[in-house]
Amino acid sequence: MLIILLSYSCMPTKPVFDTKDLSYLYNPIKNSINPRYGVFNQSDQVSVLSVKFFNSDLYFNEANPRGIPMAMNSVSVHLFNVSQGKKLADTAFLKLDIVKEEKRDEYLYNIPLKTEKGFEYVAEIKIVDRIRLVTIQAFVSFNTTSEFNRYNFFARGHFLHNELLNPIVRKNEYLNLIYSKKPIDSLFISFYKAYEGIPYPPSMVLPERAISEKPDTTVDLHYSDTMPMMFPRKGIYLCTIGKKITEGYAFMNFETSFPAMTTPEEMIEPLAYLASEDEMAAMRSSSKPKLSLDDFWVACGGNIEKSRELIRIYYTRALYSNLYFTSYREGWRTDRGMIYLLYGPPDKVYKTATEENWGYRKSEVKSTWGTGYQVKADYLFFKFNKKDNKFSDNDYSLSRSEAINTYWDKAVLTWRKGVVFRLDNPTGI
Repeated sequence: MLIILLSYSCMPTKPVFDTKDLSYLYNPIKNSINPRYGVFNQSDQVSVLSVKFFNSDLYFNEANPRGIPMAMNSVSVHLFNVSQGKKLADTAFLKLDIVKEEKRDEYLYNIPLKTEKGFEYVAEIKIVDRIRLVTIQAFVSFNTTSEFNRYNFFARGHFLHNELLNPIVRKNEYLNLIYSKKPIDSLFISFYKAYEGIPYPPSMVLPERAISEKPDTTVDLHYSDTMPMMFPRKGIYLCTIGKKITEGYAFMNFETSFPAMTTPEEMIEPLAYLASEDEMAAMRSSSKPKLSLDDFWVACGGNIEKSRELIRIYYTRALYSNLYFTSYREGWRTDRGMIYLLYGPPDKVYKTATEENWGYRKSEVKSTWGTGYQVKADYLFFKFNKKDNKFSDNDYSLSRSEAINTYWDKAVLTWRKGVVFRLDNPTGI
């Protein structure tokens, strides 16, 4: 018996599966399902949770009794009243057998939930692909505390009447905005210039950069729920039912290529995390911005082949930052986007209704005792707190501390030397 015990003591500790880890939410390699969610307070007693699947989310298979392409998913919802200590307020379950329809890109399902006026809620959602046996979770926060806020509106396409769960609009896109609480005569639209700042590095404790509270212009329109609306300029458009009301539904126009970056001018801007102020000024003022952009990356990579790989990884992360973290500013300009760009998808993610904690795995530490050893996993954690924001419900702020070693300078230097930074120090890209 003693020999058996000693033989096991020489083995490294096996990792324990972490059921609370939601890191797959921000890792496209680990997650094949990326629905879009929205909430609309239909009345004082009912709020409607909308879940939209895209073709890329669904796995259509003909191995079913009908012999036709069909995706088999299920959606379960637990609604908690956060104001009352996370009291369970309602549950819902949908078993979805989705028949593939030609030329249909998205499939929307509305789930009514029992709510009461004056409370904060979080809907904990579990979606299961019953064919691939893949499960994801999501947490959607909303409230019924005001009759003026975003949850009392919903947007739809003007021509197709399709429900729009994304507040990002494009030039020449026409839509309708529907308000639910009471008849109104006018809609007030306040325009704010697009926010073009970037956050400070994680170890710098300084006042947060934020958008101006005062709009550039405000116009009022005679309201109709069939009135075609279009927002042609880059910027933020806050729609309210009163000139002095600060709550409403916001649309953001980030120009045509968003969430991708296709022009040299667009691709230069995220380099602000890696480049000096002088380098950024030179690239922005260059008469040949593409050449300046290429020169920067070749200087980092040392050769064209390696610089192309750096570019691919960096701007793929910028794209997913825009998809995951966009609020009233592009996702790559947010605190979460900044960390995602330089450190990559987190190895651990723990979410609640009010915060997210991201963990990045450090190099493994081996501790020896007797004739055996144990391997200890250590993580660098970043904490993001959800903020109240009149433009977006996806705004999070990094909790900063000068006392924590975030390895930021090392991360920047590693990228500048042509290597994608990781805390666990793999070799090469």
